[in-house]
Amino acid sequence: MITAYFSQAEDILQTFPNIRTYTLQTKIYNATQGYINGHVIFENGWRLDCIEVKDTDIAAKPKYRYQCMDEEQILIFRYDNAPHHQYIHTFPHHKHSPHQVEESHELTLYEVLLEIADIERHR
Repeated sequence: MITAYFSQAEDILQTFPNIRTYTLQTKIYNATQGYINGHVIFENGWRLDCIEVKDTDIAAKPKYRYQCMDEEQILIFRYDNAPHHQYIHTFPHHKHSPHQVEESHELTLYEVLLEIADIERHR
């Protein structure tokens, strides 16, 4: 149910390395639906802001956004499923990079954290 999904997100953040602080706000709509809003600060000063609307009865998230910014608050990337960029083959899923919009698939919080760790390793 939705409380288990929220607990899983909290567990991921508690155990992921290089996270300095995080906050999570949740709202339960019913037993299977809810909203989660998170802000994560990494040891290097980067920030991840994320929002998910989740229904545990279906695989896809009705709405999500994961935005990663560097220590100067400059965009590194943002994944979302806002219904714009209809020309993207994976519409509505897409990734914003500093200079382009590209195809994407729906990611999990864990996958986003792995991408951030990978980018950090290669900088």
